[in-house]
Amino acid sequence: MVKQKIIAFLLVFLGGFAVMILEIVGVRFLAKDFGGGFYVWTSQIGMVLVALALGYIAGGRLADRYQRAGYLIWLLLPAGLFVLFIPDLAQKPIDWIVERHPEGEIPTVWRKLDPAIGSGVIFLLPCLALATLAPFMTRLMARRVSHVGTVSGLIYAASTVGSIAGVFGSAYLLIDMLEVPTIFRLTGGLTLGLCGLCYLLDHWMPNGQTQERGK
Repeated sequence: MVKQKIIAFLLVFLGGFAVMILEIVGVRFLAKDFGGGFYVWTSQIGMVLVALALGYIAGGRLADRYQRAGYLIWLLLPAGLFVLFIPDLAQKPIDWIVERHPEGEIPTVWRKLDPAIGSGVIFLLPCLALATLAPFMTRLMARRVSHVGTVSGLIYAASTVGSIAGVFGSAYLLIDMLEVPTIFRLTGGLTLGLCGLCYLLDHWMPNGQTQERGK
C-alpha cells in the first residue's frame, strides 16, 4: 500500500496546487476586462468555493460507486484540455459578458455580478473536476472504517498544503516569471499529468478493493 498512498497524496497535493493557481492567476486574467477590484476577487474566491463544494459531493458519490481511480480520468482529461486552451477559448465569452451592456451604461448590479459570471464560465468546471480528487482518494485509502478519520484528515491536509503552495507559488513566482497564458498551459498540462497518476494508482490497486469493517 505504500506506493498507492504516495500516489494518492501526490494527487491531492497537486490537485490543490492546480486549483489555487487557477484561482490566483484567474484574477489576473479577469482583471483585464473587469478590473482587479474587490468584486473581481470576491467573485473568483466565491466561484472556486462553489466548485470545491460541488466537487467534494461529486467525488464522494463517484468514489462510493466506482472505487477505481481510473474513472477520474474522464473528469480530469477534459478539465486539463480546457485549462490548456483557456487563452484561446475564454476571451469570446468574456467579450460577450462585457459587450452585452451599452457603452458606459452598465448597471451597478452587473458591475458586481459580471465578474462572477465570467469566473463561473471559465473556472467552475475545471476546479470542480480537481476537487473530486480528495474525497475519491479518501474512499480508496480508508480500507477500515476505524481509520476513516485519520485518512481523511491526512488527505485533506495534503490537499491544503498543495493549495498553500499554489497560492504563494503563483503570486510570488509564476506571475512574475511567466505570461498568464503560459501559466494556464502549464496548469493544463499538470492536470493532464494527473490522469497518468490515476492510471498508475488504478493499476497498482487490487481490483475490487473496498473499504473493510474492522478495528
